[in-house]
Amino acid sequence: MNKRGIVTIILSVILSLQICGLVTKADSNDSTNTANTSIVTSGNMRGVWVATTANLDYPTKATTDAAALKKEADTILDNIKAMNCNAVFFQVRQASDSLYKSNIFPWSNVLTGSQGTAPSDNFDPLEYWIEGAHKRGMELHAWVNPLRATKSNNASLAGLANTNPAKQHPEYCVKYSDGNYYYNPALPEVRQLIVNGVDEIIRNYDVDGIHFDDYFYPGQKFDDDDSYAKYGNGMNRADWRRENVNKMVQAVHNDIKNYDSSIAFGISPTSVWANKTSNALGSDTKAYESYNAIYADSRKWALENWVDYIAPQVYTEIGNSAADYKTVVDWWSDTLKNSKTKLYIGLADYKCSGVASTSPWYNGKAIKASMDYNRSVSKVEGEIHFRYKFLLANDVNSVIKTAYANSYSAPVLDTVTKVQLTTQAPTTQAPTTVVTTTEATTEATTKAVTTQTTTQTTTQEVETQTESTTFNINSIVNKSRVKILVYVDGKKVEFDQEPVVINGRTMVPMRAIFEAFGATVSWNNSTQQVVAIKDATELSFIIGEKTMLVNRTNLLKIDVAPVIRNGRTLVPLRVISDALGYNVVWNDPNRVVSITTI
Repeated sequence: MNKRGIVTIILSVILSLQICGLVTKADSNDSTNTANTSIVTSGNMRGVWVATTANLDYPTKATTDAAALKKEADTILDNIKAMNCNAVFFQVRQASDSLYKSNIFPWSNVLTGSQGTAPSDNFDPLEYWIEGAHKRGMELHAWVNPLRATKSNNASLAGLANTNPAKQHPEYCVKYSDGNYYYNPALPEVRQLIVNGVDEIIRNYDVDGIHFDDYFYPGQKFDDDDSYAKYGNGMNRADWRRENVNKMVQAVHNDIKNYDSSIAFGISPTSVWANKTSNALGSDTKAYESYNAIYADSRKWALENWVDYIAPQVYTEIGNSAADYKTVVDWWSDTLKNSKTKLYIGLADYKCSGVASTSPWYNGKAIKASMDYNRSVSKVEGEIHFRYKFLLANDVNSVIKTAYANSYSAPVLDTVTKVQLTTQAPTTQAPTTVVTTTEATTEATTKAVTTQTTTQTTTQEVETQTESTTFNINSIVNKSRVKILVYVDGKKVEFDQEPVVINGRTMVPMRAIFEAFGATVSWNNSTQQVVAIKDATELSFIIGEKTMLVNRTNLLKIDVAPVIRNGRTLVPLRVISDALGYNVVWNDPNRVVSITTI
């Protein structure tokens, strides 16, 4: 047996022992010893940006060595988790390149030192970061710079990898005064390229979100005369440029939501949309305006619900004369008061580095004051910290760790009832029939049924059922055909987070489905463990792990691990249904699941 196989067996045994309570951190022989649990809250972003541009955060030195890249990733993820944070914004495309396996963009030079050169051992950084974040109970959002084609002084398209779309299509790019090339968003082909790049990520990786930052048009002196003449249609040039960006944002949003509505899409623009001196709708500030400077209409994106969240980079302190922190946050809060778009605040932790004791940023004072103020504004649902490296300083680290430990001790996973976990097995150990879940077939082919087609053409997101004395899955007409409908014993299950399909498996919110089954469910914060008990059967999962423990004795491999999406823990529906001995039927054309428990 090879070493990898031996390690896998050892890890499986350790996991089983930990879940069974035979190996614990506590020094206790009491069989009824309880573990601490927490009420898990939603709407509680505690994020960290991890920048790859110029090797700022990761990797600190370009290398093809997969082992070194993994080790550094583990260190960063461990440190972020130790700060009680719950989301990582990992920069996967800092220009027209990638830190993941892509058929569109070449491997990034910041990763391996040479654009187009892959890391050793078939290593995929994005995949590794996703698995590592999920294993630690954190979300992973793929951070993309959509329009930046190069990132270096006096850049040359000729120096790019031959597979780089910017080199293949120089007509897509405009060289700006900063020496870099930028994709021209006026071109339909460019906007489609951006959509295709995002689509590739969401289809191939289990990301929790796609994240754009504040780079759109690089400035006002953008040489787009030819495209303006072709596509301007008489519009004011500034309005036309904003509309080009709007089209891109909306197209990306639509692509993501059409594929998987649970994947978050958010943007982190500069803090000030517009000053009220230039726009009556703007804030009482005297600062750089994204609306006029880079043609980013961030207010519109949020109000049109083209983004799930907006995270303005409010990189000024309370009392700042040009853009007072409170003024900017209040403006965003008031602007979005009737919007479902979430509001997170980007914080400038980097400003705490190397400042004089007289600075408001000294010892992280401005960060603490900002976080305290955020807590007082109901619309603000958390922060994202810029950036990882600057969070390692003792003063800033302490501020963040203390604030999140005291106010938000639990990760953003799911809202579950606070109960006590015990190391005692269920009172009755009746045998449970468990079906192997490692088959490669999808939900659409496993236990498939003959379905009836419908001639309904409406696109309303509702469903109907014809009258019948008994429940018949084929009588359900899902007019949406996008949402997945789940019925338990003929009764529709309502979810606040829509079910999704990941790698051929239907994933559903943990709490809602277990409640529909009449099971009790609990969360152990220290072990990242979900435990559900129904009659004589106990099921245990650990976030990010592809195993399920049944009745503390039977450890099964599963092909899709529990994941976190939009603050909800999603678990594989067929796996838990089969483990409980329930019958599952999938109507593929109508995207309806029926589970019979009786």
